[in-house]
Amino acid sequence: MNNIQLIGRLTADPDRRTTQSGITVTSFTLAVDRPHVKETTDFINCVAWRQTGEFVAQYFTKGRKMGVSGILTTRRWEDKDGNKRTAVEVVVDQVDFCDSKKAATEDEYNSTVETWYEDNSTDDEDLPF
Repeated sequence: MNNIQLIGRLTADPDRRTTQSGITVTSFTLAVDRPHVKETTDFINCVAWRQTGEFVAQYFTKGRKMGVSGILTTRRWEDKDGNKRTAVEVVVDQVDFCDSKKAATEDEYNSTVETWYEDNSTDDEDLPF
């Protein structure tokens, strides 16, 4: 049986494309924490086709927590230099929201605030008093 289920956060906004025959395909990467192993994250490449791909591209953005289910696939091809290449990815057939939009917005806000403070921090020695 080939069935995979993952919960993770998007590492970047999904990349939606259209094939020459007009079919939507959306690629994205999920950062998935390993259970019982501290500070270990796997980055899993995923691809969603047709309506599922359109849904992912429309409603998910970088940092959103999502659940996916699908099958694990392997693709093999030869690159332009003649090297044999292999890609392992999840072909997604179902997606679920695993956080609220409000929580995602708050995460983005907190990240922006933290970055601002890091960029604009001063040492006590720099203060004029």
